[in-house]
Parts: sequence; C-alpha cells; structure tokens
Amino acid sequence: MNTTGKQLASGKRSWYQAASLLWIFLIAMQWLSFTKESWYNETTSLVLWTLAAMSVLEVILPFKLIYRTIIKAIVLIYILHKTLIDYSVYIPYGPFTERVEQFIYNSNPYIWFSLCAWVMLEAALRLVNTTRRILVFLGINIVSMGILDSFTQISLWIEVAWVMFAGMGWLVCQHFRNFQVYYPQGWKRLIRYPYKIIANIAIIFSLVIVASVNMPEVPPTLTDPYTAWRNYTGTSTSQAGNGTLDIPNSTESGYSREDNQLGGGFNFDYTPVMSVQTNERSYWRGETREEYTGTGWDDRRRASTEEVQPGETLQNDDAGSGNTKQVTQKVTMLNDTVYPIMFGAYSIAEVTSIDGQTESNRMLWNPEQAELLLMTNRQQPQYPKTYTIVSEAPVVIEDELRTKSFDDLYGSNPADDMYLQLPSRFPDRVTDLANEITASANTPYEKVALLQNYLQTNFEYTNNPDLSRKVSSDFVEGFLFDVMEGYCDYFSTALVMMARSEGIPARWVKGYAPGQLSLNSDMQAPRQPGSEIETTYTVTNADAHSWAEVYFGEYGWIPVEATPGFDMPLLTEAPDVQPVDEPEEQPEEEPVQEEEQTPVSEQATSGVPTFVIWMAVAILIAWVAYMFWRNRFSLRFLLLRLRTGEPLTPEQKVVAETERWIRYVKRKGLTRSGDETLRESVNRWSQSVPASAATLHELLAWFERTRYSPASVTSDDWKAVYETALKLRKELKAERA
Repeated sequence: MNTTGKQLASGKRSWYQAASLLWIFLIAMQWLSFTKESWYNETTSLVLWTLAAMSVLEVILPFKLIYRTIIKAIVLIYILHKTLIDYSVYIPYGPFTERVEQFIYNSNPYIWFSLCAWVMLEAALRLVNTTRRILVFLGINIVSMGILDSFTQISLWIEVAWVMFAGMGWLVCQHFRNFQVYYPQGWKRLIRYPYKIIANIAIIFSLVIVASVNMPEVPPTLTDPYTAWRNYTGTSTSQAGNGTLDIPNSTESGYSREDNQLGGGFNFDYTPVMSVQTNERSYWRGETREEYTGTGWDDRRRASTEEVQPGETLQNDDAGSGNTKQVTQKVTMLNDTVYPIMFGAYSIAEVTSIDGQTESNRMLWNPEQAELLLMTNRQQPQYPKTYTIVSEAPVVIEDELRTKSFDDLYGSNPADDMYLQLPSRFPDRVTDLANEITASANTPYEKVALLQNYLQTNFEYTNNPDLSRKVSSDFVEGFLFDVMEGYCDYFSTALVMMARSEGIPARWVKGYAPGQLSLNSDMQAPRQPGSEIETTYTVTNADAHSWAEVYFGEYGWIPVEATPGFDMPLLTEAPDVQPVDEPEEQPEEEPVQEEEQTPVSEQATSGVPTFVIWMAVAILIAWVAYMFWRNRFSLRFLLLRLRTGEPLTPEQKVVAETERWIRYVKRKGLTRSGDETLRESVNRWSQSVPASAATLHELLAWFERTRYSPASVTSDDWKAVYETALKLRKELKAERA
C-alpha cells in the first residue's frame, strides 16, 4: 500500500487528498451537467449533495475507515430523506413506523443513484493515485464526453474544457506530491517559500485561459468517421438549430418535468395523450413554476398540500372574486404515461370521479398554485384511465380591468413576493426593453397587452431555433436579443419575466393546448363560446404547451398567451366568435428583420466567466512586469547586443555604463572638452559640485580599473557601476534643487 493509501486507511489527512477530492468533484459536476437533461431534478440534486457531503466528510473526519463509512451512510440516508420530501416524492404522515415504511418504499430507485455516486467517488479517490492512472482516467472522461457531444444534441465542449482544467490541476498536485515523497528535505525547504510555487501555477493556468478565449474559430480540417460514413451512404447529417446533430426522434414534443434548462429544439410527436369531453374549449393546465434561474424554472420550492377526495370542494387561494363559468371535463387517457399532475381547465374546483370511483387516496391539492397532484405507486406507477373534473373558469371583464391602476389591483390584494422574483443578475437590457415597450401604458392590464403584442409580432415561431446565434447566458435575454425565434417556452418565459420587471405578478404554466376536435364531435358549424354543447378534443404530445398567468388582484390569475399561432380561449363579457375547429398548427410568418447583433463576447465564446478571464489577464500583466524588472540589467544593453551581434562582456558593460553617466552629467551642465581625459574632467567637475566629488571619483576608479588594470571584471562590477551612477543622479538632483 502506498503512502496515500496508508493515510486513507488510518484516518490521517493530507493536502493532496483534499486536492484530489476537489478535482474529482469538479469532474463529476461535468457529468451531472450532462445527465440533468434526462434526470429528474430530485435525482440531480440528490447526487450533487451526496458527492459534496461525502467529499467534505472524507476530509474533515479524523476517524478510521470503518467509522467514517458509518457516519457517511447516516448522512447519505438523511440527504435522501430530505431530498425526497423537498421534491414531494413522498409526503410523510402517520406514526413513525409508517413513515419509515413510506421512506423505504419511495427511496427506490433514488437510493441507487446516491450509492453509485458515493462508490464512484471513493473508487476514484483510492484507485486513481498515480500519474499514469490520472492520465487514463482523464482520457476516459474526455473521450466519452467527446463521443456524447458528437452523437447527441447536447453540446459538451464546456464540460470537456472543465475536465481538462481539473486534470491539469490534479497532475500539478500529483507532481508536488511525488516531490514531497521522494525528496522530503527539499520539500521542507520548498514549502518555506510557497509563493514561487503559487505564482508559477497561476501563470500556467492564466496562459491557458487567455490563450483559449482568444483562440480563433477554425473550421475542422478532417471529417469525423460518422459524418464521412453518412455522406458516403447518402444519408448526410443535418444541422439542428443548436448546431448539433439532428438525430431523428432524439427529442420529441410532450409534457416534461424538466424545466430548469429550457431551450434546444424538438420534433413534433403526434402520439395521442388524452381525449377531453367538455362544454368549453380551454387550455388543459398542469403545473406552475415561480422561481426563474436564468436558464429555466426551478421547482424545488415545496408548497403546502392537502389530501383530497372526489366530491370535495377545492379552494383556490387566489381565485379572485369575479364571475366564473362552470366547465365540466371528462378526461380519458390514451396512453400509459404516468404524470405527476391531473390536467384540467383553470381553476379546478372539484374532482367528480376518478376511474369511475368516488373515493381515492391518491390526490393532493395545492391551493397556492391550484395544482392537483397525484400520488402514485413508485414500484408500479399507474395513472387514472378516466377522471371527471369541474372547473370554475374566470370571466374576464376587459373594459373594467383595463382601467385598474396598480394601487387599485394590488393595494388591498398584494401577490406573494415569489411572483415578482428576479434573479440577482437579471439582465438590465431586458428590464429596459420592457420599460420601453410599456412606456405608453398606465395600468397593469395595458402593460401586459403591449408586452404580449410585442412578442407575438416581432418574433418567429419555430421548434428548432438557431442557438448558434445565442450570446447571453440568460435564457430570456438570449431569446429577445440574440436568437429572436423559438417556441412556447421562449415566449411564455419572456412574458412572465418582463411583466415581473414591471412590477406585475406573473407565473409560468405548462400543460396542453386544447387539441383537435374529434371526428365524432359536432363540426357542422363553429360553436359560440358559452354554449352548453359538449365537444371532444383529442390532445397529442404535439399539443404540449406553456403560457403565462398574470395576477390582477381581485380578478385573480388570468392566463395570457404570448406565442404566435396560439389562441387562448378566454371567457369575456363580449367574447369574439372563435371557430372550434381551428387547427393549432403554427403559421408560417414572414421573417422578422433582425436587429444588429451584439458582438460575441469572450465569455460567450469560451464559456469562462468574465472575472476569471480578467484575473488571468491581471496575473499575466503582473508576471510580464516582474520579468521586465528582473531582467532590467540585461534589457539595458539589448540594443548594443543587437548592434554587435553577440553578448556584451562585463568590461563592455562598464564602458557602456560610464558613457551613460557622462551623458547624464553633460545634461546637468558638466561639459567636457575634446582634449580632456576623463580624470581631468572629473577633477574639474568636483570643484563645481563638491557634494558629488566622492561619487565622481568612485566612478572614475571603476572606469580606469576596467580600462587599464589587468584584473578581470565581473558582472558584479558593472552592476556596482550602475548603482553608483544612480547615486550620482540623486546627488546632482539634490544639489541643483
């Protein structure tokens, strides 16, 4: 067993172990960045906290391996328990024994993700402990990410760069660790002066960072084997909107639980989801999101829920006090997908039956967001085949609402602060744009209407936006100023955040658009909204949709559609006639005249944070300045060396320094005639400047010793001349002052 292995077994800690854990953790984070596209949020969070906790405990616990393992296992169980509760995977209730059973029952499969992350961290720490193994480990990670980057729609170049960065740091630490083991005495002397070590490491990393962000874009010289084969066989690859390979059916439309990383493209999937028999055309609402992260919506906030039964009246905390219309929906599922939510028109007031039964212990009601959550068996997940819902749809009084000021709407009916949340680094130009668009409006309703009209008329709908134009790291800013095209997630998120920047409470909603009229429905004539004739709509994965809901005080939450080609079936006092069989296909629109594109910044092209780049530049500037100062003596004779074509001897340097100080005293008025020797001149100058006489004679002695003495002149001698000449300059300045 090597030294590191002995320390791990005995419980002793070293700086190298802590550094190795840091680099392993950083590499693991890059894999989490890849898997979060396909994992649930709770899985990603669980693995992240597991890796972080196990790394910290490995460093700080001063116990033997067996005791550390026991403590780590306890912490792992706690993290698993807290994560499952935070993400509402299960809600504990009843006595302690029942809670334990619930936890064990719902921990599958999450516990396996957590255990695998722990085991892989421990294995990497103990097995990857030599330079060769580190190189192999890095090679496996980089090659794997390169393959995934080439053959999936997820770009992983930033992750590869971070893996290389971590690998470089790991190898540097390994080098110093080997030096410490094999040369302990030299290591002791080295750590007494750590600044040189730190400075050299900082300079190397700074050179790498600055070089990477300034590397020009060069098209590939060689074609990768996969593309070459596709071209040869006549099935060449096509470029998707995000610049990655468009693998058929790799990303399909449909209801998704992953909202924290919006963007990318998708293909329309027309697989049936459900049929809805109803007396009113509507959007079939699912879940809401409140916290915008800059890249998407975070659903970690756990709202209070209550178990409900069919037939119970469901209270909506912010339903408003306006008029509503009762909308009945009989939902029949057409696939076996298990959803976390039951869909219905806003706002669900009652579940009449579920699978034909009037009793069920599977439903949870969230009155804050008006969500009907579904508890399902994790071992054998099952979704209701049929359920009947009654909703109270708000009737919008547009003419009245249009006149209500901020104080009228929110003075006595304020919204929760979470519906006005903006990230700490929310882009200023998004706020400025919203201010500009709504400058002519006086009321919240008018402002929202202007924002809605701006989005619908200035941006193009597409299911595969060209993300190669994206500069900003913020999702909304990138859409509004760079990409300027997208699908519902882009439009709805932009409307919510611009409304919030204007002080108008808003939230993001996802669910399904109404769908298409079924063939057995009454299609003889367009149906007037408000009629009691029931029609049936077939909803497919292609109808998956997101929109905004805006809070208008006593009027409650009103849905607002921002996506071009979609029409929100709102109930109003004087509703317009809407054809019920209007297809939900997105219309072809004329290309929008693009604004002048913002130049691509260093941060956008490299993925390296701006402050890191500036720090690297500062380190390099300081290093260059230090090198100039360190080699200042050599630089003094650079021109002379270029003239002679060879390095100057110490004698030549003394003569050059003598000529330099003679020119200086001449500028100070101490002239020299052509027939005078230097000794005669120095004697005469000494009478003019008696305070500098000793220094002048010292410089004269150095010159005569160099010119006439057989003794050899060293580098220290000409440096002494240089220092004495500086002394003379100071004396003359003081005397002339």
